[in-house]
Amino acid sequence: MKVISRAPLPTGAPPVQLIVRAQQKKNRWAGTIALFLLPSAAIYLIFVLLPVLQAAYYSLFRWSGLGPLTDFTGVGNYLRAFNNTVFLGALTHNLILLILSLVFQLSLSLILALIIGKTLPGRSIFRAIYFLPFILSDVVTGVIWTFIYRPDGGLNTFLQHIIPGFQVQLWLANPGSVLLSLFIVIIWKYFGLHLVLYVAAIQNIPDEIVEAARIDGASMLQIVRYVSIPLLGSTIRLTIFLSALGSLQFFDLIWVMSGGGPVHASETMATYLYKYGFQSFDMGYGSAVGVIMFAACFVFSLLYQRFVMRRDLAGSLTGSQL
Repeated sequence: MKVISRAPLPTGAPPVQLIVRAQQKKNRWAGTIALFLLPSAAIYLIFVLLPVLQAAYYSLFRWSGLGPLTDFTGVGNYLRAFNNTVFLGALTHNLILLILSLVFQLSLSLILALIIGKTLPGRSIFRAIYFLPFILSDVVTGVIWTFIYRPDGGLNTFLQHIIPGFQVQLWLANPGSVLLSLFIVIIWKYFGLHLVLYVAAIQNIPDEIVEAARIDGASMLQIVRYVSIPLLGSTIRLTIFLSALGSLQFFDLIWVMSGGGPVHASETMATYLYKYGFQSFDMGYGSAVGVIMFAACFVFSLLYQRFVMRRDLAGSLTGSQL
């Protein structure tokens, strides 16, 4: 009879019972965590994932929102959208707001944050003043600025006092000025958010690095160019991400101030969706527009996080700052 010899356990190895008990304890913790996450997961499933799937299903039908879904059109609603000049104009307006936000809003926020920096006296007051508009809701902001843009409002009155012979302008009723007027309000409202993010990131820059650059003879502009901005990279990428997603989904502010008019001059995808989906009772077509919006935001988020923000994720996992 052949005797099978077993290698002895290494000295200090835990008994099998302890290993099993540790694994059971780990499983119990995992079950407890899953139990606490279940309500949030259920809410996310019911109010986010299911509506997205329902919208995608409704978009395949010509449907008024009432009665059964019987008139199947396939991708007909999507073809209708991309062949509609008003929808293409609304998409163009979203892209214009996106470009203007990235070029002007973020640039001005970054420049002012660098000026405030760490040492400017009263910087907390500056941050609070610039951040206050962000606290207001879009509806309140829209109502306030609608009064400012009125023919007898504050802007025309102010310009009449400083510019002799100035003619009253219909800022929100002129197709040539309405989009720019709305963008000024967008800057006023969201400028403070990006400013606070940049200032917080600047305060996290080690003073030793800046002092070493000064000792090496770097000027203030060189410190900003080669020290501050590279160390603000992760925050800049985050603000670009937030600004781009917000620009693709503008609705409340534009709807309150202009309703997408005049003659669709300030139409965005969200206002276009509301008009055709809810006001015109064309829910199938409106669902198709909503799916297009969702797809644009989803694809942008995936690509941006995959190719731009992955360095920040890698840095957070390794504990390094990029």
